[in-house]
Amino acid sequence: MKKSELIDAIAASADISKAAAGKALDGAIDALTAALSKGESVTLVGFGTFYVGERAERNGRNPKTGEMIKIPAARSPKFRAGKGLKDAL
Repeated sequence: MKKSELIDAIAASADISKAAAGKALDGAIDALTAALSKGESVTLVGFGTFYVGERAERNGRNPKTGEMIKIPAARSPKFRAGKGLKDAL
């Protein structure tokens, strides 16, 4: 499903215009991004939890040259599905 299809589904489900549904979706994504950038988690009961995962610095290998390289530590977004979503699948 693409973003435009999701907007169409939200508009139909909530009986609002596509423009309003698009603004609502953009607002939700912006709020989710802002919370994750602060290191907070976002829990949608029954759907799941978005949180920030930490990866430690580690050694890797350049596949082209075989040379050892350091892969820096990183933060990445993660998602843990809730019971309602798992049951729906």
